[in-house]
Amino acid sequence: MVTMLALAAALLYGSADFLGGTATKRAHVLSVLLPSGAAGFVIVLIAAVASGKQAWAAGLGWGAAAGALGGVGLIVFYSGLARGPMIVVAPVSALVSTVLPLAVALAEGERADATVYLGALLCLVAIVLVSSTGKASQRGIRRALHGRAVLYGVGAGLCFGLFFLFLRNAGQAGTLWPTAAARLAGMAVIVLAACIARTGPVTAKAGLAVLLAAVFSGVLDASANVCYLLATRAGLFGLAVVLTSLYPGVTVLLARVVHGERMGRVQQLGLALAAAGVLLVTI
Repeated sequence: MVTMLALAAALLYGSADFLGGTATKRAHVLSVLLPSGAAGFVIVLIAAVASGKQAWAAGLGWGAAAGALGGVGLIVFYSGLARGPMIVVAPVSALVSTVLPLAVALAEGERADATVYLGALLCLVAIVLVSSTGKASQRGIRRALHGRAVLYGVGAGLCFGLFFLFLRNAGQAGTLWPTAAARLAGMAVIVLAACIARTGPVTAKAGLAVLLAAVFSGVLDASANVCYLLATRAGLFGLAVVLTSLYPGVTVLLARVVHGERMGRVQQLGLALAAAGVLLVTI
């Protein structure tokens, strides 16, 4: 069950990042995050109410802390997507956000079968390979762009890594209310940043496609949060994090198919290793 839930989270996160990144190519990052965050909050609120369980103060606190960090991470992440190649920012952020919580899981004494470790290792290598920026003969301006994209990815990854940890802690309360608290806290950060920047939400005037991409990005991201939280309860935390962090593969594939962004052989190998790693952990 942990494998299915974590892979579902990866699929949803990757699709959400693609839609959000696409929208930020046409509108300000904060303008995109405002309707995206609002739509996501509605989804998790419905899920929490439908669960029929009461909220616990401890879980809400961890959820709010996770959401605040997630909000900062989203601003950094989508800023990177708007200013750099999607196929660089997303994988780097995933790599950093995986290493931090995985190290915590191992330090806490989580253990698994050798096959699971091998599969997880292949997935980590896959994330590194997918992070490849391409040929060494690229022009200087392109290398600079990629270097900046990596910095955005690292900054976002640190925030997301802590988000994964805190949301895991929040999930121990046994309800979905922490996801609502996380989304609300994340929205507070985004609204504050938008007020400082004097930026309003994107509207249909910017293009209906842009508005829909922003809204559906929030819906998918919130749904991914729920799947991830459930995955951390269903099995090993480290495994849930590694599988969830494969979401850049989805972003890369969508960027390749829809936008025609180039995918090198190294990145293709990374995707193949990711598939092999998933197969091993599910045996």
